[in-house]
Amino acid sequence: MGMSVTISAATAQDAEQILKLQYLCYQSEAELYGDYSIEPLTQTLDDLRAELDRSHTLVARLGDEVVASVRAAVDEAGTARIAKLIVHPRMQRHGLGGRLLDAIEGYFAGEPAAKRFQLFTGHRSEGNLRLYRSHGYAPVATEQIAPGFALVTLQKEPAAQSFAASA
Repeated sequence: MGMSVTISAATAQDAEQILKLQYLCYQSEAELYGDYSIEPLTQTLDDLRAELDRSHTLVARLGDEVVASVRAAVDEAGTARIAKLIVHPRMQRHGLGGRLLDAIEGYFAGEPAAKRFQLFTGHRSEGNLRLYRSHGYAPVATEQIAPGFALVTLQKEPAAQSFAASA
């Protein structure tokens, strides 16, 4: 019988596994843009730990192995900024990224409640763009970062929740 993937809040003990997974997952992005100096590949363990302290981070585990992760934090304006949604290459294309995206959005449907969700990806990252669009995100801005590299910001409003009482 196979193991199932579980999603839970990350702990401080997950930092090293998250960093190794992040390094693995961002290789394809670095290759796509010809830039191996991107922040996810240069982030130190101490920097990651600090980021984990100021954000809500989820991990997906297969047994004891962290196979996916996502982070988010709500800013003063009520925007939940979702970052570094990563899925181990062998686990991609099985819906895990979408499950994590749904889970982090669900977390911020509570307190602190988000007024909107926002994330970004590179303009050539078709797989990421496809995933985000399929989950209701729409492009709201494009910023030219460097020659041949534009950052696309996507956003969506939280799903309306009905609190109507029965008559």
